[in-house]
Amino acid sequence: MTQQSYYITIFLAIVMLLGCSSNSDDDNGGPIGDDPTELYFPPLSSTTWETISPEELGWNTNATTALNTLLEEKNTKAFIILKNGRIAMETYFGSFTRDSIWYWASAGKTLTSFTVGIAQENNLLNISDPSSMYLGKGWTSSEMLKENAITVRNQLTMTSGLNDLFFDCVSPDCLRYAADAGTRWAYHNGPYTLLQSVVSAAAGTTFTSYFNTELRDKIGMNGFWLSTNGSNNVYFSDARSMARFGLLNLNKGSWENTVLLGDMDYINSMSTSSQDLNLSYGYLWWLNGKDSYRVPGSQVQFNGFLIPNAPSDTYAGLGKNDQKLYIVPDQGLVVVRMGEDAGEDQAGPSSFDNELWGILRDLIRY
Repeated sequence: MTQQSYYITIFLAIVMLLGCSSNSDDDNGGPIGDDPTELYFPPLSSTTWETISPEELGWNTNATTALNTLLEEKNTKAFIILKNGRIAMETYFGSFTRDSIWYWASAGKTLTSFTVGIAQENNLLNISDPSSMYLGKGWTSSEMLKENAITVRNQLTMTSGLNDLFFDCVSPDCLRYAADAGTRWAYHNGPYTLLQSVVSAAAGTTFTSYFNTELRDKIGMNGFWLSTNGSNNVYFSDARSMARFGLLNLNKGSWENTVLLGDMDYINSMSTSSQDLNLSYGYLWWLNGKDSYRVPGSQVQFNGFLIPNAPSDTYAGLGKNDQKLYIVPDQGLVVVRMGEDAGEDQAGPSSFDNELWGILRDLIRY
């Protein structure tokens, strides 16, 4: 069974267990408040969510037909645009509804990054520490000197130096030395996945429990972590939960007046170049507007922006089969796309990013 098929099987099982209610518009917040330029946050325990129409925003509504056509043709299930926190567009396709559950794939790495930041701010860990402080000696098959050089920050930035050919595996015999930590960028799920074990060891509880208490429940998300292959944990939720997390990041770590992550150095590091090897990668976030980029499974450096059609300040969680969470601070935008593969079967960035933003540029007129 392929990884994609496994995801779909898991998803269908979840739907059968949880059920999916039909989507309706009667619990939207309706018209916007007094000042649409102020950031809006939906209530934690309600389906109410204020809306603002593309017409009110002065967007080019002639582009909506092309947008919906692209989304449908590319196997999209859910699509949301927030403008300053309000829903400007929300579309579901086929039998998928607002209450349906789908996987984030590697877009969920951003959730782990945020949670690591919380744990550091709570003085439970320091990302400059050797990972072995939390994972124990021998968590890799590298010689001890090389293993001890790997820090939590290396795990956050994909610079562990471990061989990425053993992509998902987290056992020591798979985590083999390829280069000194910090000297090689390679997209590698194994060291990333073990960040959750780092948090668990530091917090003295399960990662899921810490994540739910410190992040999920504080912003009204739903969802859960599930291992789809016995190694790598994947997050599942509805599309609005992904939008909530995007809004939290748009507001730099605070949900309205509640600060979840107040360490601005860490917040800024998530969305800026975290190392010199791949300028388009922060702390598990993909970055636009840099002079070059690298992609999963390759050691080739490409010149130019990661997503040329998107605003230069865009940063994103990008997952397999084109799960997308885009944040555009200067425009006050959060954009969510959930669905099946748009055509390239890529682990993160794909040509769909640029194709989508070509239409969004026409729609939003930025």
